[in-house]
Amino acid sequence: MKVLFVSMAVLLFLLTGPMLVVAMGTVTLGGSWSSASRASSNQAPDPETTPEAVVQVYAARAFSWRGAFGIHPWFAVKPAGASGYTVYEKIGWRVMRGMPAISIAPRTPDAYWFGQKPTILAQLRGPEAEAAIAKIDAAAKAYPYNDTYRIWPGPNSNTFAAFVGRAVPELRLDLPSTAMGKDYLAPWSLFAPAPSGTGWQMSVLGLAGVLVAVEEGIEFNVLGLTIGVDPLDLAVKLPGLGRLGPGPGAEVDAEILKRGQESQPPS
Repeated sequence: MKVLFVSMAVLLFLLTGPMLVVAMGTVTLGGSWSSASRASSNQAPDPETTPEAVVQVYAARAFSWRGAFGIHPWFAVKPAGASGYTVYEKIGWRVMRGMPAISIAPRTPDAYWFGQKPTILAQLRGPEAEAAIAKIDAAAKAYPYNDTYRIWPGPNSNTFAAFVGRAVPELRLDLPSTAMGKDYLAPWSLFAPAPSGTGWQMSVLGLAGVLVAVEEGIEFNVLGLTIGVDPLDLAVKLPGLGRLGPGPGAEVDAEILKRGQESQPPS
């Protein structure tokens, strides 16, 4: 009886965050894919005025009830001199239609993900971005789960983002606790570098594990949901709610603002 009580208490704690996300209106249940916004969020540098190479990693709450638990991430890249962006992402419906799960295609890099505004998790500019683009492309094509998509515990779109992040450590990609599936490792693997490349993690089929890294901090994976603390940024990570405290999104936003100010002509 005591074990059952403790198990129920842990499950309730894990589900509290997702329930609060729904209650606060951060995500809406139901809705129509066709009418949800896919407009630009105006966060990506304009290719016409940005000749240098650009790499940006975005993430937005998943559509409908899935958004209470997780996010959808993608990599937007623009080589030097290119007139547009190419986006790398893993999409579940492609598998259901008999297509490869990984999509590599031109599209609006900073588009709303069916009504949800994306956050920039990481970015590179200039020669460093140019070098990273080749690594992102190679990692996407070497991804081992291109014919499989499973929302829980993975492999899903966050499994893909973590896989690419490990291949491109210069991104220092700190996937949020809402990136459910990021801890699902390659076949038969128990240990792997953290997605940021600044530490290590152990995971059993994405259902239980621990991660310790400079960028992410300390994270515990319980039934595919993440609980953790980032001591360097004084932030807490919770299922559903995500990061409470400073994080990579705010840092990248500040960098973009600074770049914008520096590019303005003196008054």
